[in-house]
Amino acid sequence: VGLINAHFWLATIGTVLYIASMWVNGITQGLMWRAINDDGTLTYSFAEALQASHPGYIVRLIGGSTFASGMLIMAYNTWRTIRVGVRVESSPIALPIH
Repeated sequence: VGLINAHFWLATIGTVLYIASMWVNGITQGLMWRAINDDGTLTYSFAEALQASHPGYIVRLIGGSTFASGMLIMAYNTWRTIRVGVRVESSPIALPIH
């Protein structure tokens, strides 16, 4: 149960960090690309927009790593469950006749 909880929270937190960082980066880049000078040229270059997004990419890396660690815990828990599991013989199910 502890591994299940760890997997759930790591996957949830990782997903939230990943999505939030990409959402903020999208808003930032979109606003920077729409900014124009009085003469109609772009205020920010592509490189400046990319540089402004760098912290978001770091948060995305942290979120993705957190999510991946949760997936590794899930895989380990699944492996342990299969390895230690006890096989149960099932009996045939009697279906009611109408």
